[in-house]
Amino acid sequence: MTMTSRCSGFAAVSIAVLLTASSAGFSAQQDPGSLIRIGDSDLGGVVTSKNGPEAGVWVIAETTDLPTKFVKIVVTDDQGRYVLPELPKANYSVWVRGYGLVDSTKAQTAPGRIVNLTAAAAPSPAAAAEYYPAIYWYSLLKIPDKSVFSGTGSNSNGAPAALKSQEQWLDIVKTDGCFTCHQIGDKATRTIPKELGHFESSQAAWERRIQSGQASGAMVNAISRLDSNRALALFADWTDRIAAGELPAAQPQRPQGVERNVVISLWDWATPTAYLHDEISTDKRNPTVNANGPLYGSPEESTDYAPILDPAQNSASQVKLPIRDPNTPSTVDDPILAPSPYWGGEPIWNSQANAHNPMFDELGRVWFTSRIRPPSNPAFCKEGSGNPSAKLFPLESSGRQAAVYDPKTKKFTLIDTCFSTHHLQFAQDVNNTLWFSSGGGGGVVGWLNRRAFDETGDAAKSQGWTALVLDANGNGQRDDYVEPGEPVDPTKDKRIAAAFYGIAPSPADGSVWGSVVGFPGAVARLDLGSDPPATTLAEYYELPWNDPRAPVHGYSPRGMDIDSNGVVWASLASGHLASFDRRKCKGPLNGPAATGQHCPEGWSLYPFPGPQFKNVTDSGSAEASYYTWVDQHDTFGLGQNVPIATGNASDALLALVDGKFIILRVPYPMGFYAKGMDGRIDDKNAGWKGKGLWTTYGTRTPFHIEGGKGTTSKVVRFQLRPDPLAR
Repeated sequence: MTMTSRCSGFAAVSIAVLLTASSAGFSAQQDPGSLIRIGDSDLGGVVTSKNGPEAGVWVIAETTDLPTKFVKIVVTDDQGRYVLPELPKANYSVWVRGYGLVDSTKAQTAPGRIVNLTAAAAPSPAAAAEYYPAIYWYSLLKIPDKSVFSGTGSNSNGAPAALKSQEQWLDIVKTDGCFTCHQIGDKATRTIPKELGHFESSQAAWERRIQSGQASGAMVNAISRLDSNRALALFADWTDRIAAGELPAAQPQRPQGVERNVVISLWDWATPTAYLHDEISTDKRNPTVNANGPLYGSPEESTDYAPILDPAQNSASQVKLPIRDPNTPSTVDDPILAPSPYWGGEPIWNSQANAHNPMFDELGRVWFTSRIRPPSNPAFCKEGSGNPSAKLFPLESSGRQAAVYDPKTKKFTLIDTCFSTHHLQFAQDVNNTLWFSSGGGGGVVGWLNRRAFDETGDAAKSQGWTALVLDANGNGQRDDYVEPGEPVDPTKDKRIAAAFYGIAPSPADGSVWGSVVGFPGAVARLDLGSDPPATTLAEYYELPWNDPRAPVHGYSPRGMDIDSNGVVWASLASGHLASFDRRKCKGPLNGPAATGQHCPEGWSLYPFPGPQFKNVTDSGSAEASYYTWVDQHDTFGLGQNVPIATGNASDALLALVDGKFIILRVPYPMGFYAKGMDGRIDDKNAGWKGKGLWTTYGTRTPFHIEGGKGTTSKVVRFQLRPDPLAR
């Protein structure tokens, strides 16, 4: 072993260690590439097993010596070599995890050392499968055959009258059902916990399971949208077969190619009872804002304390989200139908603010969709108000409003909005307009003129909203319209009862796009016109779920984003990442011919990786992706405008590059489940070290993550090295 030092200026910045990995069956003569070079903040070595070097396995370093628990993970190269770069000074447990293996014995060490590790082969296929992501287990669930569904909405075959197709059933057992809040297929859900109690059948156990805890109402509602008895029987059959020893038919592949260049860092934040919806690290329009600064999280219904992570100091803290009215509802009052096997009858969620989504502005302030009062709206929102938006479409109530936090003053400003808020995005315009989706309902899209609000502090005069009105008569202007459910009038426009879930202003032309959830779902475009909302018109483009003109069928979008060219990207319940390019449309975009199904050529669908469900023959996979984010500025290293979807069943983020997916897997702790992400550039001159993707464990059930009760949500940073040994 030869050690040399390197200096820059007056300070020694690293110590290089050259290791000849003869213990792994190599020598420098046989393979000069086996030399590993590390500095005093790195760990390196070779991973071998009885079969020789282990390529494409993870090396995990974990410490509790820092202010908050910290983990760093890398992948071995084709010769089993690894380098864990830039570890904070601490003592670490280091071990190997990989497909085909079980966890190795943990080595206790500190940075600046060579640590060769011995991998442990799985003694059986069942032992190996314990490390598979949830999708491989969930794909064992049997889905009712297409013949069960009449296609007419009748329930003659036992399916609910509202479900006309197998695709609608799949939508509910995936993206628009329980999977929208947590994984299904992880260890916690593919088994029946003994703490749940004793039951005569697994079906009875499942019926009791979904009545547990503060989410019981939502879970019971989700199952009721299916044929409850049939659905419970299928879930019971699934867990019974797994308990009897059935294993996934497919196996995950170890990281390949550029996937081996990924460096993952994780920090604990929040508490064991709080779940996180999203984090934010920077301004999406300029990802150098807040460089090296703290990240902020939105804990949704779980708590009013928003977590803060300082990655430079490896420390976590909190700030309380305020409310304006003490009578604001709280989730602590949500009914618990039956005790939780983890928390008993304790209501672990208590949030009035219900902060859902955060966003940075160019001044370094953090904006939240946040509840500040009870639902009833103030007078300026309602019928009879002089507000231009209220004159066109008065609003009686809103479920969530907005708040902004200034880290410099450490103060919140609360903003009353007439419209309900869910996700939010800043436009690239002179007013720094902040656009809000309303989630699954509300029927309007709202905005805040941020420049006007900063100048006046007047929320009433700075906001606006619009219903979604189609230019049904095709005359290019907004006219009187017929309401949803009313017959089309060739002289009038048409209002649709739709709302945005995801929302994204287009950098290409200033229009605003959103996803419309449900079946088959759609994306919609707002053209603001010269005097919004009076001039604002919508366009509506349904997913081609059964269109014979479409080569691949997809349905039910959830979260979406847009690239700098104006192409929309969305996660679909069908197991696809979809893009919609309006420039490809061949026919009229408005008027009587614009039926919603008038541009199948605008859609392109890319099947997510991973297995499909048993007895489902359509394109796609069992993946239930919640959201898609577009890396417009190449903050990660895969290029500009790369769409990245959350792999919620796959313990991963899924990046689409040149039509192929790169899987950014988080192997530890199992149960990684993101709902949003963003990318930040901390130092544009530092190469890969100055870039990164940021996200959080967004599951509502952190106690389902590997480690069980007591496990907290984590902030995750992904970085992309030029090779697996770069430091």
